[in-house]
Amino acid sequence: MSASVSYRVYDPSACVSFCKTREAFGGLSNMAAGFPLSVNGLHILTSEALYQACRFPTLPEIQREIISQRSPMTAKMKSKRHRPNTRPDWDEVRVNVMRWCLRAKLAEHWDRFGDLLRSTRDGPIVEISRRDPFWGAQPAPDGTLVSLNVLGRLLRQLRDRLNEPGSEELRYVEPLPILDFLLDGRPIGAIGQPLIISEEVSVPETIKSLMRSSLRSEADSTPTSAAVAGPRPHRTRKSSTKAEPAARLL
Repeated sequence: MSASVSYRVYDPSACVSFCKTREAFGGLSNMAAGFPLSVNGLHILTSEALYQACRFPTLPEIQREIISQRSPMTAKMKSKRHRPNTRPDWDEVRVNVMRWCLRAKLAEHWDRFGDLLRSTRDGPIVEISRRDPFWGAQPAPDGTLVSLNVLGRLLRQLRDRLNEPGSEELRYVEPLPILDFLLDGRPIGAIGQPLIISEEVSVPETIKSLMRSSLRSEADSTPTSAAVAGPRPHRTRKSSTKAEPAARLL
């Protein structure tokens, strides 16, 4: 998804939409409370505050001012004061930054946010916004929702990936490979733990049979130590437990 993304027209009756955080699907909003994040050891109350802080990677004092706000709207307003200091490539990286923020939100709230995403089923997701035609969609006179709806489209992509096999890998979020991806003066680290898949190797029966035959052949053809060294003096044998045949270990 790039800056040249096209406008879309949505039928409100055929999509999942949200406008306020207290609505049924309000938790999809970056403004929603109840989804705090931990990044680089910092406690961040909302994905909105995290996204806004990413505007100013080389200005940690501004980042701390933003993420220290109790309200996501206040965090956004604090960010607006410093817009002239926004990273110069923001328009090119902001969609990927938002995608990363959503991934972080899912990784750290796997059950709650994951269930909310799955509950949207398989239709379009739309953020209704009268002020922001880029991230949201605006009501049109004919009752449709028209705009870029980039946030809704990112949420839909994330939901569709979550519903695919192997979605557990979404629990781990790598930092974005962009210049100066920093928070509080440090490179942003990975979130979560990488998924380690342990698979039992299945050996076909035909291979097992060949291996058993090979072991038996070697046992028949290899001279014993007694045969090499010659006869030994007679000794009384002690009872012992019979060793497990090597073939049983396969």
